[in-house]
Amino acid sequence: MLEIQDLMANPLNVAQVYDPRYHTFESWACLMVELYSAQQLSIPDANTDWKEWGAGLKSIDVFTNEGIPGPYQFDDWQEWAEQLVNAVNPSTS
Repeated sequence: MLEIQDLMANPLNVAQVYDPRYHTFESWACLMVELYSAQQLSIPDANTDWKEWGAGLKSIDVFTNEGIPGPYQFDDWQEWAEQLVNAVNPSTS
């Protein structure tokens, strides 16, 4: 029988990503900074290069095996973020 301490001793290394729809880059990225606070991502502002910031997010260990796309392949941050969501949360169909 699975005990609660077994779950705590072996936490799942599962990537989580906020849905970027209805967000500005700054609001979405701030949510991601909070979610991955242990990784010490930079807090974005109006002058943040989203592609550079995205490359930093992509380098987080939880994402390294997810096959997420690099931000430099996209012209729009939201397209990249949507692809990130799709890579981390594949469809079940």
